[in-house]
Amino acid sequence: MGRTSDSRERIVRASARLFLSRSYGAVSVDELCAAADVRKGSFYYYFPAKTELAKAVIDLHTQGLLAQLSATPGASAAERLRNVADAVGAIQTRFESKYGRIVGCPFGNLAAELSTVDDSLRGHLAAAFARWEREFAVLCRRAQGDGALRDGVDPDRLAHSLLALAQGQILLAKVEGLSAADISAALREFIDAHLREGAA
Repeated sequence: MGRTSDSRERIVRASARLFLSRSYGAVSVDELCAAADVRKGSFYYYFPAKTELAKAVIDLHTQGLLAQLSATPGASAAERLRNVADAVGAIQTRFESKYGRIVGCPFGNLAAELSTVDDSLRGHLAAAFARWEREFAVLCRRAQGDGALRDGVDPDRLAHSLLALAQGQILLAKVEGLSAADISAALREFIDAHLREGAA
C-alpha cells in the first residue's frame, strides 16, 4: 500500500492513464484504487464522486498542456504561434509512445463521453477549453502586434479555430490510425496559412 501523503496524486495520475487507455465509464473505482495502490476509503475521502476525480484529471492535463506551451516559447511571435503545433504534437507523441497508438485528447475524450450527462463536468471541461483558447489568443494577438498575421485575420477567431482544429485533428488521428506527427503537421500548416509570407 502506498504512502497516504501522496494518495491523492497517485489516484489522479493512475486515473489519467486509465481514462486515456480505456475510458472514464469503463474503469471502476475498484480498478482505480488498485492502480493507485490505495484503499477505497482513501479514494472516497479525496473524491466523494467519480466526477470529482474526472475534474482533477482535467486539471492535471491542463497543467501539462500549459507547461508544454511554455516549454517551447520561440524567439519571435510567429515562432511562438507555430510552437502551438509542436506543443500539441509533443503531448500526443508522449501518449502515442506510451500506449502504442493515438488515444485521443483527454479533454475531448471526456467531453464526448460525459458532457451531455453531467452539467458540472461539462462546465469544468468548458473552462479547460477556454483556458486553452486564452493561451492561444495571447499568442495570436502577439503575432498580430508584431505584424506577423495576414491582413484581416482576427486573432481571437484564429485562436478559437486553432483549438477546434487541434481537437478535430486528434479525433481523426485516433479514428484513422494516424500519427502524432500528422497532427502537428496539420496544425502547423493551418497556422502558416494565417501568417504573412516570410513571417519568421
